[in-house]
Amino acid sequence: MEAITRRRALGLGGAALAGTAGTLAAAERADAANTAEAAAGWQRLVVITANIGRKNMGQRERAIRDVRHAVTIDGRLTTPLVGWQEIGEGDGSDNQEPRWINQYFGSAYRNIFEEEGRARRVPMSIPKAYDIVDRRVTFAHGGKAGVSPHRVITEAVLARADDPRARFVFANTHYVAGAFNGTADPHEAWRDDMWERHFRKHRDEVLGYWRARGFPVIWTGDVNRSPMPLLLPNYEKRAFARGIDQIGWVPGTNGTQLRLRWTKVVPMHVDGHDARVAVMQIRRV
Repeated sequence: MEAITRRRALGLGGAALAGTAGTLAAAERADAANTAEAAAGWQRLVVITANIGRKNMGQRERAIRDVRHAVTIDGRLTTPLVGWQEIGEGDGSDNQEPRWINQYFGSAYRNIFEEEGRARRVPMSIPKAYDIVDRRVTFAHGGKAGVSPHRVITEAVLARADDPRARFVFANTHYVAGAFNGTADPHEAWRDDMWERHFRKHRDEVLGYWRARGFPVIWTGDVNRSPMPLLLPNYEKRAFARGIDQIGWVPGTNGTQLRLRWTKVVPMHVDGHDARVAVMQIRRV
């Protein structure tokens, strides 16, 4: 995968300069910015949403490996927080996808919800830099034979291991396919109704629930609608303006702050989905 250096990251932010003098100046500014950010308590937090899909079966292991190696900064591989979708939906009975996640994410991670009933399709990979304080599953809606499986939202309350008071919620989900896509379907009304039901659950019982308790929330998911309306328009921000694979977040009141630095896309060669990456920062004030 492409390594992202400080200078490359600065360029992605729109501040790249031409020529040797400009490159050196950009590097000096990046160093100064990193020093200032460290002094202010900001720490890097890489977030990825990754749908493995149900086509190109031979590319699944590669896709999982590429998600693990998605971001390298200053020569060091980062440890992203990952929300997965469609895990186990495309692998028949071979059960390889959870095994590959465990293999490539390894001892630096806790991979959760992989074998937990309704939640197993939308598990999470949590780097051990974060302790898992609590977790739960919010049921969004039931499935329909031959149309769609049931849908849920997985949630984990995370605390930075080096600063346990820096806490936030990570949520991951996958909305019903086929709603609001402009294509006639015998089950269109059901799809639209389930999508709206999922949206309300996501808004009220996840983002609204945790925000009311002071927690900022980061969420990932395949939302199967583009553009997708904001869940909490007065608070929510998105890493990407369009696309069905999304990363969003809302602020809390517990003193933990989040901000976005830059984004990238990781080709995965499966089912038309590419992984999407938000390089964020977190601090407690």
